[in-house]
Amino acid sequence: MSTYRVAQVTAPGGTFELAEREVPRPGPCHVRIAVEACGVCHSDALFVNGAVPGVSFPEVPGHEIAGHIEELGEGLQDRGWQVGDRVAVGWFGGSCGHCGPCREGDFIVCENLKVPGWAYDGGYADKVIAPVDALARIPDGLAASDAGPMACAGVTTYNGLRRSSARPGDLVAVLGLGGLGHLGVRYAVAMGYETVGIARGAEKADLAKQLGAHHYIDSTSGTPVGEALRSLGGAKAVLATAGNSAAITATADGLTHRGELIVIGATTEPMGITPAQLIMGAQVVRGHPSGTSQDVEDTMAFSVLHGIRPMTEPVPLDRADDAYRKMLDGRARFRMVLTPG
Repeated sequence: MSTYRVAQVTAPGGTFELAEREVPRPGPCHVRIAVEACGVCHSDALFVNGAVPGVSFPEVPGHEIAGHIEELGEGLQDRGWQVGDRVAVGWFGGSCGHCGPCREGDFIVCENLKVPGWAYDGGYADKVIAPVDALARIPDGLAASDAGPMACAGVTTYNGLRRSSARPGDLVAVLGLGGLGHLGVRYAVAMGYETVGIARGAEKADLAKQLGAHHYIDSTSGTPVGEALRSLGGAKAVLATAGNSAAITATADGLTHRGELIVIGATTEPMGITPAQLIMGAQVVRGHPSGTSQDVEDTMAFSVLHGIRPMTEPVPLDRADDAYRKMLDGRARFRMVLTPG
């Protein structure tokens, strides 16, 4: 019997342990992927803690998956996929194809979205079974350890910016310089925006400069963030990657007329933004989810073109618990990435 390893938790909030499972065959319109890398995302905590409906235990999280196709299921012989193809699977792990959003072609907000680690076992493993519509082709020149985070952190920031109302030359701010924000700054610069990095502490100024930001705002300096943004002319868009409602709220006063606050940092705490703040300047606040498999491909292609790579720390699969705890405690500076080694 051929087996493979998974890093799983057996109860909500549990400790990760390695387990051996029999290698499964992919079903119709599914593939089996040999995992080469899987990013550790803060959203994994939703599933590890059983904080969303439908999670079952033992739980194997992981939705920043990169590897290669090991076996094709039935019905894929003429779909353009072959054994050996390099692929990534992100937060978008497949759609139902029949709900209202899917019928409108808006697959990322599918009412039955198949997130890896929620709808099926995720990438904290040597292998994973995924539906074919979740697959994004990894371009040549992009390592698996870079492609994995691109499938969630990368596509979320890239897509959030390219779908904003900002145009090249506009002032665009990125709140937070962590796993999402450091990519957001690099994408904003590459898209031609006058880019502002916002974070806590004067010491982050060097990082913002290293990432290419034209300006840095220290949110702990005593000057309100909104005032600091207005002194630069006001932001056409703010990409809020920090999962902190107070910090997100603080940027709203820094928007220019018809400016846009794009929220991608997940938190359950309410924001303190009033209608009066938004009405006179015709400003917009919107949430932004990740992106489809095509969006992931677009993100990776743009990243290769502009030499953009995530900052990562590789960790072997048997240290999954260490990597997860480091991410959860805020000790991970950028992206922890699990590898099979």
